[in-house]
Amino acid sequence: MHILVINSGSSSIKYHLYEMEMEQEQLLLSGKVERIGELDSIFVYREYKPNGKVEEKKEKINVANHVAGLNKIFALLKSNAMMDSIQAIGHRIVHGGENFQYPTIINQDVIDKIREMISLAPLHNPANLAGIEKAFQYYPQLPQVAVFDTAFFRTLPEYAYRYALPNDLYLRHQVRRYGFHGTSHQNVARQTADYLQQPLETLRLITLHLGNGASAAAIHDGICIDTSMGMTPMEGLIMGTRCGDIDPAIHFYLNKELGMNFDEIETVLNYHSGIKGICGVSDMREVHQLVATGDKRASLAIDMYCYRICKYIGAYYTALGGLDALVFTAGIGENDPVIRQLICNQLSVLGIAINPTLNQTATNPPFDISKENTKVKVLVIQTNEELEIAHQTVSTITGSKHHERRNEN
Repeated sequence: MHILVINSGSSSIKYHLYEMEMEQEQLLLSGKVERIGELDSIFVYREYKPNGKVEEKKEKINVANHVAGLNKIFALLKSNAMMDSIQAIGHRIVHGGENFQYPTIINQDVIDKIREMISLAPLHNPANLAGIEKAFQYYPQLPQVAVFDTAFFRTLPEYAYRYALPNDLYLRHQVRRYGFHGTSHQNVARQTADYLQQPLETLRLITLHLGNGASAAAIHDGICIDTSMGMTPMEGLIMGTRCGDIDPAIHFYLNKELGMNFDEIETVLNYHSGIKGICGVSDMREVHQLVATGDKRASLAIDMYCYRICKYIGAYYTALGGLDALVFTAGIGENDPVIRQLICNQLSVLGIAINPTLNQTATNPPFDISKENTKVKVLVIQTNEELEIAHQTVSTITGSKHHERRNEN
């Protein structure tokens, strides 16, 4: 069964074509468009041959917006004979609110409800919708499935997802914590259990999805009990351009004292805050380069970034009643040993320590960077959101028990 996965993000689009069988899956082709809206956008196309070779095409092009990027992707896909055999398309959707707690076959009602939630995820849901609409334009007869980032967090207890606001705001307007990056956290939790050769239902995990967006999740016996992002993806950890946790009264101050309207405030908090707000750049690789030149603001940005993560780890350690494994994933989590070291240096009181040599030299996740004889495993796991979406797409359209097993919490 051939499944196409579209992950249309805020500034990039990823696509993967999988052949999904009962006992295994095979990646047939993949690619991405990066830096959408910039003059030096990058288009990548990879085809995986049966002999193990990978044919790659990479070019710099001007991709003005998501529609242009999606047209480029689908035009190329339509020219590939393998695309004639695809049977379904899976889409990553960031915000499902309380309407969608499981993967869902897409129809017009689903599209309308996703559109209604744009205000809750203004960086992502519009891009997600663009991917859906363009896929229907090119493949109108295929079943398409929405896989929601928020769905993994449907198990949060009420005391964890409610805010201390008037009750009516939740009952009538669903103002609550939803959480995001759920597809990644779910995938990494399963991979962790496989790596440790222990049932997921017996493990206490803290998973750290550290990329341009960043979030933490506390997972107890396979069930997520808390997460750092909230009603929108802005809450929680410090991110590339998003502020994370701040005093909500800052909004009133900016309005009253600086005359900023709420659209302007939202733009500042979403696009010009976080690491970028502190030191001027949002890419952690550039931050490290600035640190090497003695830039104090860049050093401060890293200190603040790691400190905030450690605060959440400490809180979740308590919520879980202990910890079996701390897991790093996503772009920074998988590839930045400096950040991993700085975080773990502050966690010795929790029995967390890493082997500096393994941390610096280990490659090709998954791998264990724990110091010998420490009680908490520290793992680096490569997240695979697209494969998770493919499995959940198959489960949704076929009811396959094999894929349902993969989708259980």
